Amino acid sequence: MGKPLFVEIVQKPATSTIIGICCAVWFYIQKKNIGYAHVGLSYETAVQGHLWRIITSAFSHISVLHLVFNMSALWSLGVVEQLSHMGLGVAFYLHYTLILVVLSGLLVLGIYHILIRKFKLEYFQRVTAVGYSCVVFGWMTILSVKQPSSKLDLFGFLSLPISFAPFESLVFTSIIVPQASFIGHLSGIIVGYSIAWGLVHGMNNYWAISMLGWIVVVFLFSLKRTGAFDLSFIEIEAVTDSSLPTVGFIATGNSRTLQMNALPFEGAELV
Repeated sequence: MGKPLFVEIVQKPATSTIIGICCAVWFYIQKKNIGYAHVGLSYETAVQGHLWRIITSAFSHISVLHLVFNMSALWSLGVVEQLSHMGLGVAFYLHYTLILVVLSGLLVLGIYHILIRKFKLEYFQRVTAVGYSCVVFGWMTILSVKQPSSKLDLFGFLSLPISFAPFESLVFTSIIVPQASFIGHLSGIIVGYSIAWGLVHGMNNYWAISMLGWIVVVFLFSLKRTGAFDLSFIEIEAVTDSSLPTVGFIATGNSRTLQMNALPFEGAELV
């Protein structure tokens, strides 16, 4: 017989909290009828300054099946919190969850940039991703390296060897859910291996709190600057320099004439 649920919740405090947050966000999204375009991460919105979407996209799920799959896998992966004797534990889990959320989101945007600019695949300009899958695949990968004898339990009845789980799940979700983000999942795996192999390391409470602080600052200012949310306690003033050119329109009858007033710049050339 397994342990009572409340005992497992106590033993997996960070995992339980994250699952609670994702479920609460899902309920809010359903209640407010919010769609992918409102909270998801895409290359097009990122270049417009919507950096806050790196965070909102990770914790948002539109489909209940997507939510159940991710949270079921995450609950099983919460065993990381109980492996402090292996150098893992609650602090490690929280520190590197933060890394996985940010780096996997940035890596997704980086891959989109290469596909769009280098290979001219304009389709990826507007592909919008949501869900905690990047982080889930990242923890699958870390656990497959740190404790390859573990099992990944899905939906309470499907069990996969953790050593193959990242790539098995990558193929499985791509077949069963065609709209699943292959690039997003792959990004989580890449960041996961980077952490497991020590390429990304050195996180402690100081760096985690500092990083969290900067994430909050960037999140709030990008929300304000893009007009996505009215944050009255943040003021972003426009900088006006009288030495720079000014452009305006002069109305004349039914037509408008473009007028430009500028001061000459020494050494400037028009190309």
